[in-house]
Amino acid sequence: MFLHIHKSKIHRVKVTEANLNYVGSITIDEALMEAANLYEGEKVQIVNNNNGERIETYVIKGERNSGMICLNGAAARKAAVGDIVIIISYALMTPEEAKTFKPVAVFPDENNRLS
Repeated sequence: MFLHIHKSKIHRVKVTEANLNYVGSITIDEALMEAANLYEGEKVQIVNNNNGERIETYVIKGERNSGMICLNGAAARKAAVGDIVIIISYALMTPEEAKTFKPVAVFPDENNRLS
């Protein structure tokens, strides 16, 4: 049996762009991706603190240290620039792995930068 376990999250970042005319996904600052152990193409859940929306999409690497958080394609309809979101990833694990696994949580500043 495998369980879906919280792997990592970027907690309370500000949406900097919403690009409706893009194919899809979320573009995330590469430094934030690395800190949160996120991979390009990885499936993530995005929780919008401003309007309660929850969506799933995949990650695209953004410019390092840019603070970019850009919802692309249909996801752009689910958040406005300035909204605060949480980006969460999950992993499949056995119950034994889940007992000892420690998720990563990243808490950027108000400009989506690491301290």
